[in-house]
Amino acid sequence: MALNTFDNEIATLLEQELHRQMEGLEMIASENFTLPEVMQVMGSVLTNKYAEGYPGKRYYGGCEVVDEIENLAIQRCKQLFGCEFANVQPNSGSQANQGVYAALLNPGDKILGMDLSHGGHLTHGAKVSSSGKVYESFFYGVNLDGRIDYDRVADIANIVRPKLIVCGASAYPREIDFAKFREIADSVGALLFADVAHIAGLVVAGEHAHPFPHCHVVSSTTHKTLRGPRGGIIMTNDEDIAKKVNSAIFPGIQGGPLMHVIAAKAVGFKFNLSSEWKTYARNVKANIKALGEVLSAGGFDLVSGGTDNHLILVSFLNKAFSGKEADIALGKAGITVNKNTVPGETRSPFVTSGIRIGSAALTSRGMGEGEFRLIGSKIVEVLSDIGNESLQAKVRGELAELSKNFVIYDRSNF
Repeated sequence: MALNTFDNEIATLLEQELHRQMEGLEMIASENFTLPEVMQVMGSVLTNKYAEGYPGKRYYGGCEVVDEIENLAIQRCKQLFGCEFANVQPNSGSQANQGVYAALLNPGDKILGMDLSHGGHLTHGAKVSSSGKVYESFFYGVNLDGRIDYDRVADIANIVRPKLIVCGASAYPREIDFAKFREIADSVGALLFADVAHIAGLVVAGEHAHPFPHCHVVSSTTHKTLRGPRGGIIMTNDEDIAKKVNSAIFPGIQGGPLMHVIAAKAVGFKFNLSSEWKTYARNVKANIKALGEVLSAGGFDLVSGGTDNHLILVSFLNKAFSGKEADIALGKAGITVNKNTVPGETRSPFVTSGIRIGSAALTSRGMGEGEFRLIGSKIVEVLSDIGNESLQAKVRGELAELSKNFVIYDRSNF
């Protein structure tokens, strides 16, 4: 039975969301458009199968096929990241991080991560997260120039003497120096853990420094710049750490793995391993750089002066409006971004003085530097007259026309 016959309410809402995604411009740095083949697998018969445990060591029968699927996902993940061991079962990046902590730490152990307000992630020790409640968390951040001061990180590490240092970010536009972080970790006898959720797609394409061999353990999401299904992964070259991670994920924090998602991860990895992927990653970087140049020329400050990856942070510390106001105004103009704190922040995390903009999703739709420069000019136009709702409506209409030329999904995919 067709969904619109069985449950027209949900079918209608799905249609509305498809329309929203296709007519508007999705520029949230953590979002992307996955492949139709990935979505096909996620809606497959694999959603029916329980498979607690790991390939060859399941707690349920009938796992012959899903064992092969998970082994294929593991094999492709290891090939993609050039590592010896991979766990593809985490349901999300946050659960992957939780699994790493559970594997390597005891409650109350010290961790040193990037401050959430400086571009870190909730799971890097924020006090509202379990990572900041179960473990004693300390933080490093960025200077007013928007860049990590590695000497300062070393000073903090020397004072704190953490058991684990977390590197990686959710709102940092510059390349992360994993080798330097390893020097710091070794100097205080700490393990080094990289969360590359945001930059993984660039890392595997050779468009960002690689966390291996510098990091003891690495986690990532499989969506964001990897463009796969929503989920998490954990990688390492250390067999002892791998065993601890496996036990921490199951039975430690998860039960039956989502086999339909694991299969979709395998499909995504196959795409990431193709030569086409390197072109995509280069375009992601070129597009956001072009956008940043237009915004900078339009009188808007970019945190750190630019970008090395897939995102930019725009600071409004010298403007009369907030990040929240910019977020709302651009939303009305058909451009979806998110408000974000910036170095030297003077407002609350619910208001902020900046916005974060990413290029991965629109690059997936086939947009190039020309389109990103045009979009940049529209962002400048809207933010330069932020209270003008008629202008916002006009820009929304113009961008909706642009979007018609870059349809990534049609109804035949569903």
